[in-house]
Amino acid sequence: MLNLLVRPIMFISALIAAVFVARDAPNFGVIQMVIGLFLIVALVAIGAFWETLTDRWRSKTKSGEPL
Repeated sequence: MLNLLVRPIMFISALIAAVFVARDAPNFGVIQMVIGLFLIVALVAIGAFWETLTDRWRSKTKSGEPL
């Protein structure tokens, strides 16, 4: 079950890491893991602050201010 959550994140992190480092470089796995960790942290942060973010976005759109 955890594999279904981690595999897409690692796939995306491999694509991002391939932009910066060659796939056959010795440190590709490390770079991929760091990018994957950043993606996980970003997803958790968005999930944790989702209500605050949506309230702020809604209040800015109602007041007519640009985002």
